Amino acid sequence: MRINLLLSGDELMAGDIVDSNSALIARQLAPYGWRLQRKLTVGDNLALLTESLQLLSRDCDILLVNGGLGPTVDDLTAEALAKVCGVPLAEHPEALAHLQQWCERRNYILNNANRKQALLPAGCEIVRNPTGSAVGFTMPLNGCQVICTPGVPSELTAMLDQEILPALTARFPHGNGTLRRFALFGAGESTLQQQITEAFPHWPAGVELGFRAALPMLELKLGAPGPDGAAAVARAFERIQPLIADVLIGEDDTSMAERVVELLRTAGLRLTCAESCTGGGIAALLTRIPGASDVFDLGVVSYSNGAKQQLLAVGAETLAQHGAVSEPVVLEMAAGALRLSGADLAVAVSGIAGPGGGTPDKPVGTVWIAWGSADDLQARQFYVPMERALFQEYVSTIALDLIRRRLQGIAGEPRYLTRKRPERA
Repeated sequence: MRINLLLSGDELMAGDIVDSNSALIARQLAPYGWRLQRKLTVGDNLALLTESLQLLSRDCDILLVNGGLGPTVDDLTAEALAKVCGVPLAEHPEALAHLQQWCERRNYILNNANRKQALLPAGCEIVRNPTGSAVGFTMPLNGCQVICTPGVPSELTAMLDQEILPALTARFPHGNGTLRRFALFGAGESTLQQQITEAFPHWPAGVELGFRAALPMLELKLGAPGPDGAAAVARAFERIQPLIADVLIGEDDTSMAERVVELLRTAGLRLTCAESCTGGGIAALLTRIPGASDVFDLGVVSYSNGAKQQLLAVGAETLAQHGAVSEPVVLEMAAGALRLSGADLAVAVSGIAGPGGGTPDKPVGTVWIAWGSADDLQARQFYVPMERALFQEYVSTIALDLIRRRLQGIAGEPRYLTRKRPERA
């Protein structure tokens, strides 16, 4: 099956939002052996939309159109499709009933702006939207089936799962190939690719190996077509698993925090954190995970030196002698958090996020992290030369990864420990 994708929205063209829907669609199609052959993004312009609909519908079986189904004047997908199909817009009774029910459940008044979402190309069929106000719709064009979907990712996901993919699998042949995705942290894609190439110069021809960098994580993909794909992928993973054992977080979209919460729960342990440069980022990652209260109940953001002294009992002399970004300070921060919380494990961070505040001895990007238990605390210095927000996210992830490695009993230094600060000239 040949599939094209048309995305619309001025916000996409202006960079106000990042296009995540095309990646979502591609990933949903992959298990069936289907791939997008062409993708085009245009702004909210009727002439561009009609031109793009004509262009993309001529060389595919399915044209997915994403965006432009809302209630505002710049939502033009229905008008554009009606125009190229040579039909008028008409109020669709099923779409109107859906809108009325959606509003009633929320105690909203159905106004004229919302009612626009029921004005669809005459003769189209409805694609049910289980969660949102705007239904999708579909009709043929140039021998291709055009399927229009809303741009809200959660609505698109539900429609793909419950409506679109079941309809496509019933109509078109599809393979039962296998695609497995693994979340990694702490290894660069070029380094990992080189290691795999050197270890396995004769990589199996039927298994596709791929990487996707998405800071701070790295995704490794293994795919194979046909009924034997699952076994081929399993064999390939078994071969490379020793190479990635220390950086493997989990499968699919497993996050670092999910893995750490799972390991803590399994071990029956509780974690606390003491943060400075990350500003609560570690605690935020943990508390995004349902059930995190089983393993985490206290974190301290001690941004100033005074807060470090008052909340965590960091010594004034320690701060004066070594500075806030130092091994002695993070060790005392971790010890203070353990005393305050009664937790089993702690992680503490203090660093220079920038863009200012660095010195020749401690340039921007320098960070000290301490982790462990009350009787076994250790600390290391890292160098993370990134923009401030990325620095905070990456350092928060490193902090959790150090806890993960301890819980999994992974020996040796993490690979990212080699990221030292540059030597002074």
